[in-house]
Amino acid sequence: MRKIETQMNAAISANRNWSSGNTSVQFDPDTFVSRVYLHGNHIATVSEDSVQLFDGGWQSVTTKSRLNAICDEHAIEGEGVFQKNYKWFVRQFDDAKREFIEVAFYSGLNLGDGALMMAA
Repeated sequence: MRKIETQMNAAISANRNWSSGNTSVQFDPDTFVSRVYLHGNHIATVSEDSVQLFDGGWQSVTTKSRLNAICDEHAIEGEGVFQKNYKWFVRQFDDAKREFIEVAFYSGLNLGDGALMMAA
């Protein structure tokens, strides 16, 4: 994991605002939610019990790296974003099946509670 991603995850875990280079974390003390931005584009929302993923309009190597760093620290072990035939997918734990499943990535995909949910 890159140094900037380690610092990003530390800010999320500590519930604090942080910014370095092209990445920032904005913590909302009213909702206890951290929003992560890459080049000013919203790429993740992290709460105590869920991680919501966005591509910010750019399915870049850097976006995928940041999302995977967030998943490594704040999601269920083994969950993450990967690419196959130029398309993004997510490996997600499905509570009902008690196994990992692969789903097509979409902005707003929620990893919370092992369930597939669209952004509200």
